[in-house]
Parts: sequence; C-alpha cells; structure tokens
Amino acid sequence: MTGKLKLVDRIFFCSAMLAFLVVSTGAQSLAPRLPDGKVDLGGKGVWAPIWVLDWSDPKYVEKAVEVPFTSWGLAKFKERRANLSKDDPEGYCLPPGVPRYTGTPYPFKIIQLPDRAVILYEGASHMYRTVLLDTKHTPADKLNPTWMGESVGWYEGNDTLVVDTVGFNGRTWLDYVGHPATENLHVIEKFRRPDYNTLAYEATIEDSQAYTKPWTTSFKVPFKAGWELMEYVCLENNKDLIHLSTTEPK
Repeated sequence: MTGKLKLVDRIFFCSAMLAFLVVSTGAQSLAPRLPDGKVDLGGKGVWAPIWVLDWSDPKYVEKAVEVPFTSWGLAKFKERRANLSKDDPEGYCLPPGVPRYTGTPYPFKIIQLPDRAVILYEGASHMYRTVLLDTKHTPADKLNPTWMGESVGWYEGNDTLVVDTVGFNGRTWLDYVGHPATENLHVIEKFRRPDYNTLAYEATIEDSQAYTKPWTTSFKVPFKAGWELMEYVCLENNKDLIHLSTTEPK
C-alpha cells in the first residue's frame, strides 16, 4: 500500500511539474500586446528573415505556389531566368520594393503608432515605409508612382495588421528569380505574431499585366531579441556588374 501511495505521489508531482513548465513556457512565448490590446509587432529586437529567392518555392515559403502568369509575365520571367538575373535592379542598389523587402536577408523593425505603422529596413538601400492607418489611398490619377508604393493599413481584430499598397513605379522585381511587377501591382500584406518569437507574413500579389489572377505566398520570420538595426550602405558602383555584362536594371 505504501509503495502504491509513493507511486501515486510521484505521478502527481511529475504531472504538476509538467503543467507548471507548460504554463510558464507558454506565458513567455505569448505575443506581446499594446495598451489597447492590439498585437505588438515590435519590441526590443528585430525581425530577421531568411533570403527568399523565390516567393513560389517551398524551399523558402510555406507552400509551393503555381504562379498564374500572363503570356507577357511568363516571357519576362523566362528571360530573367535565362540570363541568371544579371539585370536585377537590387544589384544596382535600387530599392527592392514590396513584397521583396520582407524577403531580403536583412533585419527590419516595425514601429506602431496610433495613426500609422513604420517599417524600418536595414538592408538594400536602407529605406523605410510609412503605413497610414484607417485612411484611403490617394485617387489613382493623383498618385505619384514610387519604388515602395503608397501603403494604407488597418487591423483585423487585435491580431492582424493588414497593409494595402498601390502606386508602384513598375521598376522592381518581386524576388531574385525575377517574378515581374508593373505599375499595376497591388499588394495586400498581413502581419501576425502568433507567438513572441514569430512573425507570420502573408502577401497577396495582383498585377493584371503580369498575372491572370491574384496569388498568395507566406513565410515565417524569427524574432531576434536584443538586436538593433545596423548601418548598411549600398552604392550605385557595384564592380561585379561589369563582370555580369549588364548595363542597366531591367
């Protein structure tokens, strides 16, 4: 009887310890919240993505994507694959654009304010994005096309920041392998933080000249606590371009 009681006591003790560890670990991994209850996408650290060479390849993203090319889009993509992306605008230190910036191998930081979110990027041309919240886009005929486009955003509940971007200049590639984009590009991004150490990123890409319908890709970005963005300089004097026999970004 004594032996059975000791065994029961041990089982109870082990179960209690396991429950304590689960609860304590879970508490540490919960996504932080802002005072208004919305998910905090920032904090003392940075998001450090892998280098997403191809938004459709499961080596980099959560699942394979069958990209719905138009005939023009497929021809442009094949051209870039055939010459090994030698005319990539990023090789000229030009801005990667959206959604490519999130998939470059450099950290970024998200700062949330009451009326906007600001995304600071370490790499490429060391740029930033301002996402104005709960507002509308500038009318299409008054937009000033840019590398990063015009971003507006809103929160879906308290867990997801949605960013809607239009107004691109058509000079960026979506990724290193050369998925094309034009001035018609429209990108909707979703930023979630399912736990403290993870940013779940999703981008839906719409461009009627390059693709027959919208397509969506996603991947996860790890958080590096305690890291800060560093200075990064990219100048339009890349000597490697000479060896690649390229004369201009295309």
